[in-house]
Amino acid sequence: MPLLVFTDLDGTLLSHEDYRCDAAFPALERLKTIGAGVVMASSKTAPEISVLRDELGLQQWPAIVENGAGLLEPHEAGVKDGSIYARLRAELLKISASLREQFCGFGDMDVEEVAEITGLSRTAAGLAKERAFSEPGIWSGTQRDKAAFLAALSAQGISAREGGRFLTLSFGGTKADQIAQITNELAPRHTIALGDAPNDVEMLQAVDFGVIIANPHRAPLPALKGEASGKIMRSAQTGPEGWNAAILAHLTRLNL
Repeated sequence: MPLLVFTDLDGTLLSHEDYRCDAAFPALERLKTIGAGVVMASSKTAPEISVLRDELGLQQWPAIVENGAGLLEPHEAGVKDGSIYARLRAELLKISASLREQFCGFGDMDVEEVAEITGLSRTAAGLAKERAFSEPGIWSGTQRDKAAFLAALSAQGISAREGGRFLTLSFGGTKADQIAQITNELAPRHTIALGDAPNDVEMLQAVDFGVIIANPHRAPLPALKGEASGKIMRSAQTGPEGWNAAILAHLTRLNL
């Protein structure tokens, strides 16, 4: 395999505005032509990613789901065991009420509320609630209370990661952890990762080449180790437009 691409979705391969990736089609077609693999790596659930993966004809590749807390195998539609998510929700109930009430997770919302805060359709929001490994949500309290909340979670073995929009809780596992496993199994000649948020940093640094996709909806990521040497680059364009330009540029760079 000449190249294996790991990509975040919202704000990277997918536009923040309409969740479409039409602008990335030229690069996606080039990748298919040369036999490169595309592994989606997102905070989205397995059912959400399965639908998109099928639409783009990428179902032969695994996908990293729920921020790296789980893995969706090729051609698999979803993760059927919900015991990890149920345990996570149970642990949340053990946090003091004064802190817990300042975090509103997807499990606290109905489908309409998830659709409203994400901009997803009702159908897509329903898929976003079909969680197996992690709990994204909105923090509404102070930074001081947030630090206390995270400390209480950590004492129970729960980690928290900041994404493009949500604070996501899980029992661990990162995109970088899953990348190491997939890369070891597929043994590509080159690897590249693209992302736009703090929870993508480990992923960008775990591959041969990383691309930070510009995102005007949040503060830019700080300078990362590897940028000075050109291992990690930043796109000028946002979303799928930036994704498309970055992939095509790297294919030229690698003579692929």
